[in-house]
Amino acid sequence: MIDEDICMVEMTKFFLTFTQAESCGKCIPCRWGTKQMLDILEDITSGKGRPGDIELLEELAESVKDNSLCGLGQTAPNPVLTSIRYFRDEYEAHINEKRCPALACIELTSYHILPDKCQGCGICLRECPTDAISGGKRMVHVIDQSRCIKCGTCLDVCPPRFGAVVKVSGEEVTVPGEPVPVAAIKASAVASSGSSSNE
Repeated sequence: MIDEDICMVEMTKFFLTFTQAESCGKCIPCRWGTKQMLDILEDITSGKGRPGDIELLEELAESVKDNSLCGLGQTAPNPVLTSIRYFRDEYEAHINEKRCPALACIELTSYHILPDKCQGCGICLRECPTDAISGGKRMVHVIDQSRCIKCGTCLDVCPPRFGAVVKVSGEEVTVPGEPVPVAAIKASAVASSGSSSNE
């Protein structure tokens, strides 16, 4: 089922991966054209997209469609052309903002533990398969982004009543650089709300 959690750029790459692998290689437009389109889509979904990539994809797609010898090559560009036509804004977000609106492209997403919501329970720390999370009991936990494999386990196991783990793309999230006591974060929040109400 396709819904708002599906990245249309990633989905297009999926379809093109299949057609590129199925190409017999007899004609150059299909053999090389599908490979070039796939390379561009891989760059876009990994945050390496550049201005002009959308137009280049359209140009390649039309060339492959018009010059391929068989039905596979003639229809291979359809997912590219259709997704650009109806979801161009998603392509632009990937290229211009290095952001995946569907939060699906792994290289463009990150997980963070919100300091004002973390209770220091240790569930995410125990379940992390790469030991990317640090922190002790009643300490705000911190994810080491260099060790995080973006599997989403921390998000899955964080109790919904806390909602301390977030998955973001193209956003800056302010988190401590190292674990701090939960009580210190709460005291800081109380102090800042008290000072703002006095103004």
